Amino acid sequence: MSVDISHYPNLALADTPIELRSLPRERLPLLCNELREYLLRSVSRSSGHLASGLGTVELTVALHYVYNTPFDRLVWDVGHQAYPHKILTGRRHRMHTIRQKDGLHPFPWRGESEYDVLSVGHSSTSIGAALGMAVAAEEEGLGRKVVAIIGDGALTAGMAFEALNHAGDVHKDLLVILNDNEMSISENVGALNNNLARLMSGKLYTTIREGGKKVLSGLPPVKELAKRAEEHLKGMVVPGTLFEEFGFNYIGPIDGHDIDALTETLRNMRSLKGPQLLHVKTKKGKGYEPAEKDPIGYHGVPKFNPDEHSLPKSAGGKPGFSAIFGQWLCDMAAQDERLIGITPAMREGSGLVKFSQQYPSRYFDVAIAEQHAVTFAAGLAIENKKPVVAIYSSFLQRAYDQVIHDVALQNLPVLFAIDRAGLVGADGPTHQGAFDISFLRTVPNMVIMTPSDERECRLMLSTGYRHHGPAAVRYPRGSGSGVEAGQDLETLPIGKGRVVREGKRIAILGFGTLLAQAQLAAEALDATLVDMRFVKPLDEALLRTLAEQHEVLVTVEDNAIMGGAGSAVNEFLMGERLLRPVLNLGLPDQFVEQGTQEEIYAQLGLDAAGIRAAIERYLA
Repeated sequence: MSVDISHYPNLALADTPIELRSLPRERLPLLCNELREYLLRSVSRSSGHLASGLGTVELTVALHYVYNTPFDRLVWDVGHQAYPHKILTGRRHRMHTIRQKDGLHPFPWRGESEYDVLSVGHSSTSIGAALGMAVAAEEEGLGRKVVAIIGDGALTAGMAFEALNHAGDVHKDLLVILNDNEMSISENVGALNNNLARLMSGKLYTTIREGGKKVLSGLPPVKELAKRAEEHLKGMVVPGTLFEEFGFNYIGPIDGHDIDALTETLRNMRSLKGPQLLHVKTKKGKGYEPAEKDPIGYHGVPKFNPDEHSLPKSAGGKPGFSAIFGQWLCDMAAQDERLIGITPAMREGSGLVKFSQQYPSRYFDVAIAEQHAVTFAAGLAIENKKPVVAIYSSFLQRAYDQVIHDVALQNLPVLFAIDRAGLVGADGPTHQGAFDISFLRTVPNMVIMTPSDERECRLMLSTGYRHHGPAAVRYPRGSGSGVEAGQDLETLPIGKGRVVREGKRIAILGFGTLLAQAQLAAEALDATLVDMRFVKPLDEALLRTLAEQHEVLVTVEDNAIMGGAGSAVNEFLMGERLLRPVLNLGLPDQFVEQGTQEEIYAQLGLDAAGIRAAIERYLA
C-alpha cells in the first residue's frame, strides 16, 4: 500500500527532476520537509534502508535542481542513500514495492530508470565509474556534467583512492561530493564554512586563482611557491589538503541540510573546470529523532510505526547463523588467546558485537577494505596468530586475489566465516552469495565446509579454526532449522560426510542448509539422503559407495551450478569412471533478483516440492 500523495502538495509537483526544476527556489525547503516525511512513511510500510536516505534529502534535491539530469550524470555510491533519488525520478508511486519480488531494486539499477546510470550495491565504485563517464563526456563535447556522490565510509576502500589519484592525473571535469556523516574531518560546520564554500566556488575566487596561475606560469619557482602557499592557507581553515594532493580543488565543508547553500554552491561548481571535491556534512537519520540517535539501528528497518519512535522487537525464536558464529567466536577466544576477529565494516551484520565488547584488543574492523582484511589476516597468521575473517559471501569476491596469493599460496591458517552464502533475499543480485563455492573450490589448499544446520555450523567453525591451513565455512542469512548448536568446541574429521537417511535407487547429496528441503523430497521418494558436509575435500569413499548402490545421484546446493559442489561430484565420478546419471540442482546461470528467500528458492525449484519435481522429471 503506497502513501497518499495528497498530504505532500510540493512533492506532488515534483514527480520528475524536470518538474522539480520548474519550482521556485524558495519552495525547496518545504519540498525537502515533505520528501523526508514521505520517505519515512514509505519505508516504514515497506521495510528497507532509512537513515542514509533521511540524511541525503537536501543534497538529492539540490543535485537534481542544479544539474540537468538525466543528461548530466549522478553516480551514487552503494545506493543506501538513493531512496530520495528514486522518489524524485518517477518512481514515487512504486516505493512501497522496494526490495520485494518484482518490485523496485534496493539500489540504483540501470534497467529500472534512465536516471540510474550505474547499477550498484557494493561500495566505493562511484568515483572510478564517474571518471570513465567524464572522459567520455569530454570526447563527446556536448557539455555533459558528471557527479559522483560517495559517503565517508565508502571512502575507506582502496579503489576510491585509486580513482581519486587517476582523476587528479587525467584532470577531467568531474565533481566528487563527499557525503560526510560520521568522520571527524571537521567539527566546524556552520555559517563560516558555508560562506567559505560559496566564496571558494564563486567566480571571483576562481578568476583570481586561475588568473594567478597564468601570470605565474612563466615563473615556475614562484608558481610552485604560490601553489604551496595556497594549499597551506586553505589547510589552516579547511581540511582539504589531502584531496588537493590528489589534484582536486577542495571546497567545503558545507552544511548538507542547508538547501540554499547547497544549490548556490553547486551552481557555482557546475562551471568549474577540472576535478572538484565538495565536502558536505550531513546527519544520518536527519529529521527523525530515533534514527538520528541510532543511525545503525535505523540503517535497514523492518515494517514499523514511525509514530511510536521505536522499531518492533524481534519475536525471538531460532537464533540466526550470524549469532551462532558470534557466540562460537567468543567461546573459542576464551580458550585460545591467539584468536583474532576481523571484519570489513560488518560488525553488526556478521554477529561480532559481543566479541568486540568482550575482546576489544583482539577485534579489528578494517572498514570497507575487504582486500586488506584478508592480507591483514595473512600477516597475523604468519606471526602465529589465529585470524578469523567474518565476511559476506558477495564481499569476499572483492578479495579473491588476496585469498589466493596471500593466504592459500602460503597455506596459512586463516578461517573464513562466510556469512550470507546462498540467497540473501531482499538485497537482490548484488548481494546474493551465489559464487563462493565455485571461486573457492579452484584454490589449492582450501578446505570448504557447508553446514546443514546450527550444530553442524559450530562443529565446522571449530574444525576450520583448528585446521593447519586456509578453511572456509559458508552459512546463510537468517536462522536454521532450530537444532541446538551446543556449547562445546568439538571438531569433525575433514572430508567425511554422513548418511542421514537410507533409501532406494536415488541418492540425494546435500551441501548446506537446503538439506532440510532435500530431506522432505527424499522421504517422499524413498531416496537416500546424505549430508556431504565438505565440498573440498569430497568424501570420495562415500561417493564411490553411493554410486555403486544407487541408479541416480542428485546434488543440491545454494550456489551456482556452474563450478559448484555438484560440479565437483561430476568431476570425481568421471575421473573414477563411475558412470552414473547425475542431476545437479542449484542456482541457475543468471543473476537472481530480490524477493524473500522462500519466494526465490521456490521460484528456482529449490524448495522441497521443487526438488522432488525436478527428480521426477529427470527420472521420467
